[in-house]
Amino acid sequence: MFARQSRLILVNALPMLIAQLASMGMMVIDTVLLGHFGTEDLAAVAVGGGIYIAIILALAGVVQAVSPTVAHLKGAGRDDEMAGALHQGFWLALFLSVPGFLCLLYPDPLLALSRIEPAVETKARAYLAMLAWGVPASLLYRTFYAFCIAVGLPRPLMVISLCCTLAHGLLAGALVTGAWGGAGLGALGCGISNALIGWLALGAGIAYMVRSRHLTAYRLLHGWKAPHLAAQKALLKLGLPMGLSSFVEISAFTLIALFVAQLGAPVVAGHRVVANLAGICYMLPLSLAVATLAQVGLAAGASDWVRARASALAGITIASALSSALGLLLWLIQKPLVTAYTNDPAVREVCLSLIVYMAAYQIFDAAQTVAAHALRGYKITFVPMLVHISGFWGLGLFGGWWLAFRTDAPMGAAGFWLASLLSLVFATALLGGLLWRAMGELRD
Repeated sequence: MFARQSRLILVNALPMLIAQLASMGMMVIDTVLLGHFGTEDLAAVAVGGGIYIAIILALAGVVQAVSPTVAHLKGAGRDDEMAGALHQGFWLALFLSVPGFLCLLYPDPLLALSRIEPAVETKARAYLAMLAWGVPASLLYRTFYAFCIAVGLPRPLMVISLCCTLAHGLLAGALVTGAWGGAGLGALGCGISNALIGWLALGAGIAYMVRSRHLTAYRLLHGWKAPHLAAQKALLKLGLPMGLSSFVEISAFTLIALFVAQLGAPVVAGHRVVANLAGICYMLPLSLAVATLAQVGLAAGASDWVRARASALAGITIASALSSALGLLLWLIQKPLVTAYTNDPAVREVCLSLIVYMAAYQIFDAAQTVAAHALRGYKITFVPMLVHISGFWGLGLFGGWWLAFRTDAPMGAAGFWLASLLSLVFATALLGGLLWRAMGELRD
């Protein structure tokens, strides 16, 4: 059974990995375009993008509650209830769009957290205002995304993501540079393109729901269900801790970047390079974790606790092994890798001093990510949220600040990376123990 579940996880994780990397490609496109357009526009998207990602991933984490909900229904053979669960997820996405829209349209409290040049702030506000109009589409698509994961249909998500990234490259390129015939819009052009591509992705998702033979039996767009208070409460009970966990992890890295800013340009640049590498590497365990959540949820819905246990162990084993190999590879090629990012000797030195921490924590990041998602498959989300808060905000952020600035021999940026490594070890131990206990209590 372990081998079978391992194969299922790998088969479903690969398309999701490609989809997630393609989504990251949209950010790369923005960076490259604006890097050649203007420094102020690039800085505006760096500031606005950090705010947008923190908000949208937190809200998307809440609607991800659709995945374990639908997986349990499918595992229990209650296919006739799956359309209703998706409808409630769509309603929740619309409700959550309101605070998301307002936060991006009126970002004053968030922008006040850091000193920003007036010209950059003006461009960042315009960029966020455009992204706000794409929030409903993004959350509705994330709901569809969560449903497809639960029923084992990751390939349409991969195709949609690849097509959207290509479309964004063409549209953003035209808007940013003025190739469409008008003046170059810079950061505003990126915002317009991202918002429109969000609606394009949603349209593609709806088209797939209407036409796919794989979804016909679920009758997803028939007998539309109105919002139901009990169903909304159930999704929020499951999803709010998931959303907060996502926010805690993202915001911790955002705040670390703000703290590191006082250490000088070479340190900031070096930290950014290594953080970018960490973000790319994270896509591997994340894709495996999402696939593991679906398999655990399906088994738990069927009360097949042996299969649920095999799925969780398979996910952790595969992710830990692959991420360990990835960490070793990063260590072996660190010099040419860093050289590919920058020609500045000072920045290179900072990168090489930090990459060892990032390479070392790959195994712990993979293990805790898969463990947290496996617990979501069991519908256990509240305690993992507490672990993430105490680990990432407490040990990682506060501990990093203390190591970086308050010890007798301040470690600078390395202090944050060491604390981040320790926070992942902490999360791995606690979430692993919690998962082991859940697997022990729920068995045939």
